[in-house]
Amino acid sequence: MKIRSIETFSTEFVGFVRVTADSGAQGWGQVSTYNADISATVLHRQVAPYALGRDAFDIAGLVDLVPKKEHKFPGSYLCRAMCGVDTALWDLRGKVERKSVCELLGGTPRRLRAYASSMRRDITPKAEAERMLRLRDKHGFDAFKFRVGAEYGNDVDEWPGRTEEIVPTMRRALGPDAALLVDANSAFTPKRAIQVGRMLEDNGVTHYEEPCLYWEMDQTRAVREALDLDVTGGEQDNYFPAWQLMIEKRAVDIIQPDVCYLGGMVRTLKVAAMGAAAGLPCTPHSANLSLVTLFTMHLLGAIANAGKYLEFSIEGPDYYPWQEGLFRNRPYDIRDGKATIPSEPGWGVEIAPEWLGRAQYRISATS
Repeated sequence: MKIRSIETFSTEFVGFVRVTADSGAQGWGQVSTYNADISATVLHRQVAPYALGRDAFDIAGLVDLVPKKEHKFPGSYLCRAMCGVDTALWDLRGKVERKSVCELLGGTPRRLRAYASSMRRDITPKAEAERMLRLRDKHGFDAFKFRVGAEYGNDVDEWPGRTEEIVPTMRRALGPDAALLVDANSAFTPKRAIQVGRMLEDNGVTHYEEPCLYWEMDQTRAVREALDLDVTGGEQDNYFPAWQLMIEKRAVDIIQPDVCYLGGMVRTLKVAAMGAAAGLPCTPHSANLSLVTLFTMHLLGAIANAGKYLEFSIEGPDYYPWQEGLFRNRPYDIRDGKATIPSEPGWGVEIAPEWLGRAQYRISATS
């Protein structure tokens, strides 16, 4: 079964990909969110030429070939574009074999504990705690992640005192049994990161994400070595040597690859396996409700070193208006704090035709 055509439907924020085989079988995937229209262009120019005419089931072979052919472009956009074809081919194979992607990977669809993940810093600690309580009462969440510091802030807080205020505020509001996680988004120098980390420990926070500049792995390792809570990271990294170095240095306690940033399921499975060999859990980054969270659900259902949680964005149309109207069916439903991996063939989702009709369209096909 050979790949006959690759179509993209993109906006600035989201880009869906449809792959069609010469048998007529089709599958849907997604390039990474944000500048998705640029990633779609890269896909047609630097991925599609190597994919067209190839075996639709040899996903690993294609994902290995493209970076070698495009060796002068080892960066983020090539990976973001490859993700679109990789994930569409997994969906195609699942539909042909009548299996979910989770089952194709050797897993079993099941329920996953989710944490309510806030993306916001433009919110007071009191208001953040109040909306977490509403989500707890409505959906049963018992784990919550919020933001500390300022994104890439060099020790400057979003506003003075916010970090010191929000941590105890969240603990008091959510009670002693709630699991609390924080994300610093590369906010701190090691000295300040350790200072904040000790405050986190005093308030029972168990997960400290990207405390220092993510590319400064020795800084992150110094923070991990100084603290007892889990220091985590990896969402930004798409280069295998960086992953190897991060794991060899034991820079983090938990690895957090992003399926879309990294280049698709094949590459993420490789990183997860690297972590498993080193005894590190994998809790992937999935910070919006495009297809990346669904990809992550199927992945977590199959890997041996799946972490405790699924990251589940709580941001709605006031923050991410581009998430609205993407799907015909509802792939995400949190009940009792858990999400359910779809058992339908492929990803178990249908893209909304109305959304596709409004998107920028392009096709690459065999002659």
